[in-house]
Parts: sequence; structure tokens; C-alpha cells
Amino acid sequence: MKARTMKRHLLDSFKSMKRNGWMTLAAVSAVTVTLLLVGIFLTLLLNMNKLATDVEKDVRVNVYIEKVATEDQKKALKKVLEQMDEVDHVELKTRDEELDDLVGSYGSNFSMFQGDDNPLYDKYVVSAKEPTDTAKIAKEAEDLENVTDVSYGKLTVDKLFKTLNTVRNIGLVITIALLLLAMFLISNTIRITILSRSTEIEIMKLVGATNGFIRWPFLLEGAWIGMFGALIPIAILTGVYLPIYSKFNSALTTASFSLLSPSPFLYQIGGVMLAIGMIIGALGSILSMRRFLKN
Repeated sequence: MKARTMKRHLLDSFKSMKRNGWMTLAAVSAVTVTLLLVGIFLTLLLNMNKLATDVEKDVRVNVYIEKVATEDQKKALKKVLEQMDEVDHVELKTRDEELDDLVGSYGSNFSMFQGDDNPLYDKYVVSAKEPTDTAKIAKEAEDLENVTDVSYGKLTVDKLFKTLNTVRNIGLVITIALLLLAMFLISNTIRITILSRSTEIEIMKLVGATNGFIRWPFLLEGAWIGMFGALIPIAILTGVYLPIYSKFNSALTTASFSLLSPSPFLYQIGGVMLAIGMIIGALGSILSMRRFLKN
């Protein structure tokens, strides 16, 4: 396509939007409302996925060391654990440190268990490279020398992984449904604008205009409608997300969790919404014009 022809199509698309002001406003409003819903849900879904990933990464295997194990045996056990393919990090936590944690959590009632009276065990806290490898690491660690017990909350962890997968799958289905709904609403809104201009299309066909020549201004108009309709939801999400992030993220960070950082998240979600609006707007125009260009 020649640059001059493309320039003409661009000008025609803007003129058409201005000439059909109320219909353009209705289409932009439909895009705005729909993309706002899509944006809100995507923001919630992506942050839920981030928190779910943080929870998964926080799952660790506790490998309890026999009390009779020597320092050399403890070092050898740590080396074996670190050499496992699924293991990311191994950290020693002594029984004195565990007792201090108990006293800090449940009060001074546990302070009587000092020195040799401490019934707790030294343990290695093992972090997996992939959260789903937790059970495999625990099973292998049970058979190692100088290990008295292994725990990772099997029932809780298994239930957690199943719940997180369910949440992700449901979120994906709802997101796809919202995008289809967005296309449906935008397509129907643009179809109304095209119906009001059916005479104009017929005249263009009578004077010999090709389908492509007729289609381009409407396609561009749909893209502009999608773009303008995406700007308001992007602004609203930015204005709402920043104070929410500032208020809640510090509390989550203390528990080793976090929301998605505004930069680059807001730029990414803004770009995605802009692209969705323009693509769906253009596709809506194409779908709406099919009946007029078949004749």
C-alpha cells in the first residue's frame, strides 16, 4: 500500500470518528468499561499468581539430624543434600535457635528447656529449586545416614499445590471469557456504527472501491476506538494500584511475600491493555463489516 493511500485512510478514519461523534463515544465507553474489568481481573490474577509463587517458594523440607551425629557427619550430610539435583539451598538451624524461636512465639514457658534439657534437634532447612520437588527431596532425605526424621507438612503442601493450580486454571478461564466478552461488546458496538453508515459503504462499492479500500478506514477506526478506550482504564488502574501497593506491600514483605512492583508491572499491564484494545477494536470492525462486503 502506498504511503499516500495509507495517509488517506488514516485521515478518513479520524474524520469518520468525528462525524459520528455519539456513536464513537458509545464505542469508546464500551471499550473502557470492558477493558477496566479485564484490567482489574488481570491485575488481581497476576498478583495472586505472584503470591502463590511466593508461598510455593516458602515451602521447605526440615531434615532433623540425630543427636549423636558428630560435626563431621553433619557436614557430610549437608554436602549430600546440596548435591541433590532438586535442591537449591541448605541451611543449618540448631536446636538452640529453634528453642529461641519457640520462646519468642509462645512465651517464656519453654525457657526451662535449656542446655541438655532441650528436647529439640538440629536440622537442615532445605529449599527446592522447584516447589513441586519438595516431596521428592523429603523421600530421598529419609534414607540418608544420621537423619532421624524429615517433615514438610505433606498434607498441607499437597493441598496447597492443588489449590494454587485450581486458582490459576480458573483465573485463566475467566480471563479468556472476559476477553471474548470484550470482543463481543466492542464488535456489536462498532457494528451499530457501521449500520448507520451502510449507505456510505454501498456508494463506495458502486463507484468501484475494493473491499480492502473500504475496510481499511473502518479497521483503523476500530483500532483508535480500542486505543482511546484503553487509556482511561490504564489511568484508573495506575491511580488505584499505587496506593494499594504502598499500603499492603510492606506488611507482606515481613512474611517474605510481595505484590508485583509498580515498575515495570504498570507499564506492562498498560501495554497489554493498549494492545488488547487496539487488536480487539480492529478485529471487531473486520467482523462487523463481513456482511456488508459479501454482497
